[in-house]
Amino acid sequence: MNVNPSTPAEPHLMRTYARLPIALSHGQGCRVWDTEGREYLDALAGIAVNTLGHNHPRFVAALREQVGRLIHTCNYYYVPDAERLASRLAELSGMENVFFCNSGLEANEAAIKLARKYGHSRGIDFPQIVVYERAFHGRSLATLSATGNPAIQKGFEPLVDGFIRVPLNDIAALETATANNPNVVAVFLETIQGEGGINPARWEYLRQVRELCDQRGWLLMTDEVQCGMGRTGKWFAHQWAEIVPDVMPLAKGLGSGVPIGAVVAGPKAAHVFEPGNHGSTFGGNPLAMRAGLETLRIMEDDDLLGNAARVGARLKAGLRKALAPLPGVRDIRGEGLMLGIELDRPCGGLTARAASAGLLISVTAERVIRLLPPLILSEAEADEIVARLSPVVRQFLSEHTS
Repeated sequence: MNVNPSTPAEPHLMRTYARLPIALSHGQGCRVWDTEGREYLDALAGIAVNTLGHNHPRFVAALREQVGRLIHTCNYYYVPDAERLASRLAELSGMENVFFCNSGLEANEAAIKLARKYGHSRGIDFPQIVVYERAFHGRSLATLSATGNPAIQKGFEPLVDGFIRVPLNDIAALETATANNPNVVAVFLETIQGEGGINPARWEYLRQVRELCDQRGWLLMTDEVQCGMGRTGKWFAHQWAEIVPDVMPLAKGLGSGVPIGAVVAGPKAAHVFEPGNHGSTFGGNPLAMRAGLETLRIMEDDDLLGNAARVGARLKAGLRKALAPLPGVRDIRGEGLMLGIELDRPCGGLTARAASAGLLISVTAERVIRLLPPLILSEAEADEIVARLSPVVRQFLSEHTS
C-alpha cells in the first residue's frame, strides 16, 4: 500500500500542521479509509480521542437524536445533562464538582487560573506552580509556559511567569526546588507524559507528591487529558497509585470525537471559582454533554476499561517480543492502550512509512513511536498492529544508524 505522494492544496489554511498526504473519508470500528479507498488500522484514535472507535452505532444514534433536539444554549440557562455528566465524573473520581470547556488546553488553562486564585485566597500575591521537564499542557501562552519543551516555546516569548520546573520522578528535586518558598500553590503534572514521550510518573512518586502537597497546603493537579478516560485500564491513570488529586483536567476521550474539556475539582479546590471568575461560550453545551454521557455509558456496558488493560497487555507483550531484541530499540513502555516505543535515533519518518503499511501511528519527542488505539481494540487487532508495525521498524533501523 503506497500513500499518495501528492499533497492536497490548502492555500487558504494557515500552515500550522505538517500533514501526511492523506485525507480520511470514513471509518468503522478501529479502521478508517481515505478518499482514495485505502484502508488503515487506526492505532492513534485521533491522538487518544476516538475512545469508541469510528461509527459506533449507539454513539451515533445518541448524537443524531441530540442534534435533532438541541445543540447549543448559552450558560444563562441550566443544561440538565451537564449536571448528570458532572455527577458521574465526580462519582468515578471521588472528587466534588466540574467546570466544562471544549479542549485539553482550555481545561489546563482553567486549572492554572484556579491554582492562582487559590493562592490569592491564601494571601499569596505572586503564586507559583511546580511543572515538569518534558511536560506538555497546551499552546496558549499560559499552558505553553507550563510546557517543558523549549522548541515549541521559541518565538512566543516572553513566557508567562509563575512556574518552577523540576524533573519527573525525583522527589528530592521537588523538595529542593520549593524549599523555603512561601509562594508555591500547586504541583501540576501529567500522570503519564504523552507528547513528552510516554513517560509515566511512578506510582510511588505520585504518592510522595500527594503527601508533600498535603503537608504544604498545595493543590495536586494531575493532567489526565491524554492518559485519562480509561486509556490505561483505570478511569484515570492516577488511580493506579491509589491517590485522589485536588484538580484534574480532562478532554480528548471524554467525548469520543466531540470537542469537550473538563476540570474536575476535589474539596480543596471545588469552590475557588465564583460567578464571573471563569467561563466558556461553548463549554457544557447539550451536544458535548450528551457525547460525554454516552461515552461513559458505553464504556461501562462494554467493560472498555477491562479491555484496555487486557488488550493493552497483549499489545505490549507482542511489541516486546517482536521489537525489544532489536539494536536501536531502547524501551517499550506505557500502560494499557497508551504505549511508546523509544528508539535510539530520530524517527519522525515512521508515520508515513507506517501509513504506507496501512497503520496510523504518531512519533513524539523525536524518538518515540506512540500508540493510542481506540479502547474497543480487539486482541486480533492488537496482533495486527504488531504485524504491520514490526517490519516497518526493522527496515527503518537497518537503513539508519544512530
